[in-house]
Amino acid sequence: MTRRYLSYGANPAGRVIAAVSNVMALIIGLWILLFLLDANRSNGVVRFVHDAATWLAGWAQGIFTFDQEWARVVADYGLAAVVYLFVGHAIANWAHRF
Repeated sequence: MTRRYLSYGANPAGRVIAAVSNVMALIIGLWILLFLLDANRSNGVVRFVHDAATWLAGWAQGIFTFDQEWARVVADYGLAAVVYLFVGHAIANWAHRF
């Protein structure tokens, strides 16, 4: 009975926070995929995804110094995506309690 009350009466802010963190990680993951597939960077969609991912993961740029560019992109952007997912879902779980 308590479980049913929590699932229907929980604060919807937790769902919004989780959804936002998922979208942020999705954009970053999409850029990693486009980079690895050597997408045409002059394409408007690719440029938009790259700009958005760079803005979201700007704080994580240059943390890793691998020799291969693909490894730096995967590590730097991947770290940002994982942090957004972890922190976003932790905050969402905390928000569900209220």
